[in-house]
Amino acid sequence: MTEQTQRLGAGRYIDAARAPDTTVTSVHELTTADGAKISGVLRVVPGARTVVALMHPRQDLAHHVLVPELLARGFAVWTQGTRSVNNDISLVHEQALLDAAAGQVFLRERGFEHVVTLGHSGGGTLFAFYHQQAGLPAGERLTRTPAGRPIDLAGAQMPLPDAAVFMAPHPGQGALLQRLIDPSVVDEADPLSVDPRLNPFDPANGFAEPPHSSSYSPEFITRYRAAQRERIARIDALARRRVDEAADARRRYKSTSDPADHRAALAPRVLTVYRTDADLRFTDLYLSPNERPYGSLFGRRPDLTNYGLVGFGRFVTPDAWLSTWSGLSSNADFLRCAPALTAPSLFVELTGDQACFPEDATSMVDALGSADKTHVRVAGTHFGGPIRDGAPTGATLAAADIGTWLATRFA
Repeated sequence: MTEQTQRLGAGRYIDAARAPDTTVTSVHELTTADGAKISGVLRVVPGARTVVALMHPRQDLAHHVLVPELLARGFAVWTQGTRSVNNDISLVHEQALLDAAAGQVFLRERGFEHVVTLGHSGGGTLFAFYHQQAGLPAGERLTRTPAGRPIDLAGAQMPLPDAAVFMAPHPGQGALLQRLIDPSVVDEADPLSVDPRLNPFDPANGFAEPPHSSSYSPEFITRYRAAQRERIARIDALARRRVDEAADARRRYKSTSDPADHRAALAPRVLTVYRTDADLRFTDLYLSPNERPYGSLFGRRPDLTNYGLVGFGRFVTPDAWLSTWSGLSSNADFLRCAPALTAPSLFVELTGDQACFPEDATSMVDALGSADKTHVRVAGTHFGGPIRDGAPTGATLAAADIGTWLATRFA
């Protein structure tokens, strides 16, 4: 291994190609239906009549590796954020739908003939969720978040996109975290607490020293996955208690006008969720076999990153936990949303993915309600990196298939 590949975050960042010299770039501030401000970047090349919209619930995609690839193939590209870019603390997916809707309205107003959503990783479920809700009559859309807060999707313009592309989509932030969360945590206030019977990094349970593949027994895997679900349920219960405490304080303040009740209603009841980088498939390459490298989305040493600062859903409000990170409570679940998605769809599976495994890809494609759906596989890792040194990047290979698919439908 080189020093570069030994870094804890190795493989996460991929160098992008250069955009065509004819690209015209503009930055836009949009106002959502509920008054939030979001921003986006529109890149247009001469003659582009189809625009591809890239979005992720928690990341800035302005420099996504597919941007120059799509521009070079003659498509305009729109990249936008949510009101929670790079911020898990208050990410509520129902609000992110209003952010996505503002972008879709903007693109229709710009006069493009066709608007296509492209969801990579967590953007896949976000856009599946958007298609599902946008396809409903306004009166049938969600009216409350999982924490019970009102959300006015009925009052928002939610244009339906003309097609959907998915690249390495995982099954949803909550469904993903349920696979990643370390169930050996016995004390939510202690990041080092551990039940040795569930410790995925204990040789007694099948763990091998990196980079050798571990080998977990079927019995351990069954106990581990059941315990992961149980930990999610425990955190759900804690989140709901804190939501109820805030709601009680708001009710008291309405009747008493007591500043103490007002402060209690406003006080953040933030959850700290330790150790969320512990999917057994990160270290046991015989589980859900594909061409992925050893390690997690955060690097080559999940036995270390699991204990570090990075990781999904680590510091969140109860509302954000229930809406985004709970696999038991979130509405943003690919398999649940996909049957309502009827637009032409392309699903790009990466053969070395560490978040969307082969059985996931099959299930998600099968779940799509589209009569016109295509499933392709390209060699690459989750973020679009090459499957091996010297090979083409997964992003470049994916872009070729995406460009061909789009051209046959929106020439």
